[in-house]
Amino acid sequence: MFNEILYRPLLNLAVGIYNIIPGHDFGVAIIVMTALIKVVLLPLSLRNARSQRKLNSLKPKIQEIQTKHKDDKAAQATATMELYKEHNVSLLSGCLPLLIQLPVLIALYMVFRSGLDPKSLDFLYSFVHNPGSINHIALGFIDISRRSVPLAVLAGVAQFFQSRVSLAGVSTQGDQMASAMNKQMLYFFPVLTIMVGLNFPAGLTLYFVTSALFGIAEQWYIRRTVTA
Repeated sequence: MFNEILYRPLLNLAVGIYNIIPGHDFGVAIIVMTALIKVVLLPLSLRNARSQRKLNSLKPKIQEIQTKHKDDKAAQATATMELYKEHNVSLLSGCLPLLIQLPVLIALYMVFRSGLDPKSLDFLYSFVHNPGSINHIALGFIDISRRSVPLAVLAGVAQFFQSRVSLAGVSTQGDQMASAMNKQMLYFFPVLTIMVGLNFPAGLTLYFVTSALFGIAEQWYIRRTVTA
């Protein structure tokens, strides 16, 4: 079921883009596909940003609840959940984009690991042209079927700036624990991205780089839209 829902459609999308772009460059196909995925997930990101902004505005009231029920954790939790319900704030909305992207990443890894094999092209839909083989050299110098150390480092740097831009819009005033956690995440995700990039095909790493760059632009757009 996973193959039919995610792997096969993404494989067909990648090859379909590869077929129609000038020069038949799979690296360009990855960039275009990443942009399309970002556009599809943008409504979820906007919803998450609006929810986070509501949550930030409720912090004074949450602190009042914590002070009022400081000796009763159950009452504190109940009052906090009622406050969230009253203002239509969902804590799960922040996890939803991540939960959706994780299986997409797994499917993309499968595409870049085995999807470039001519045998895997048998999974193409009837309306997608079978090119017979896929050129592994992307953008003229990257072998997307093998790992790339420079690209892994670039992915980590891009992830750092994306995390920095994302965290800049999160208020942690008066919350030392949240502030400390955000600082740790600022460096944790870039390091994790580099480690993953050093052990996976460059095609997936190129996706990380492109996704991070589009993520920075996405954060800029979200801030203009949500604060408008």
